[in-house]
Amino acid sequence: MGKFIIKTASNGQFFFNLKADNGQTILSSEMYTTKTACNNGIDSVKNNAPIDGRYEKKTSSNGKPYFNLKASNGQVVGNSEMYESTASRDNGITSVKNNAPTASVIEE
Repeated sequence: MGKFIIKTASNGQFFFNLKADNGQTILSSEMYTTKTACNNGIDSVKNNAPIDGRYEKKTSSNGKPYFNLKASNGQVVGNSEMYESTASRDNGITSVKNNAPTASVIEE
């Protein structure tokens, strides 16, 4: 089972990473000004992760595939790492779908 790790940045803002069972980060958030907003972001990821249409498959300027997870309002609630192939990116999406809905939340 995956887990959300909430961290505090050096500027005092909060962010989270969703990690798979193997410890690899599969989704990262934006910065939030409050811990409550960060937790709301986690809830949004849990709710939107199972929905295929919420994933935006992209390619970076250097040609590497990645994806964004969007909420129902179109706002990006998480983004992936850069992958070496579209197949790896698609596996990352599957991992978020499988891990996010039931992931625990841990503060570091």
